[in-house]
Amino acid sequence: MQITVPNDILLAEVGALLAEGKDVEILTKGVSMLPFIVGDRDSVLLRKDNGSRPLAPGDIVLARIAGTNYVLHRVMQIGRNVVVLRGDGNIRVCETVSPENVLGRVIRIIHPSGKSFRPGGAVIWRHSSELFRRFVLSIYKRTIYKILMNNEKG
Repeated sequence: MQITVPNDILLAEVGALLAEGKDVEILTKGVSMLPFIVGDRDSVLLRKDNGSRPLAPGDIVLARIAGTNYVLHRVMQIGRNVVVLRGDGNIRVCETVSPENVLGRVIRIIHPSGKSFRPGGAVIWRHSSELFRRFVLSIYKRTIYKILMNNEKG
């Protein structure tokens, strides 16, 4: 039996578990982290920052962005009291949050096969031009993403 829980309820509970020092695995949704994380297919293992390694550009984090809205996006920049996030699949849109609204960091990306890996910093992707990202994402969504989703259904 599968139960669907609204994101605001689920992710608030995930935040509470992370604050208690527990690791939490969640199934991702959406396309904002394509091509590196495929929504409705890949899961991520989240961990609260324990101070062993400071948050850095390239990290993927779960953050509360406004009230009960949450995103799982990549850190683009870190300022004095601000963290700038952007989904890998987003061309222009960025979110700005305070560091205390970063609930946890992705420590593993898990494919349905059970294979998992540490997320990389996607340095080339983060520093590529809008035109390059748009081109690659367009091709990816029209080909590879469709194949992946058709294989999941069939």
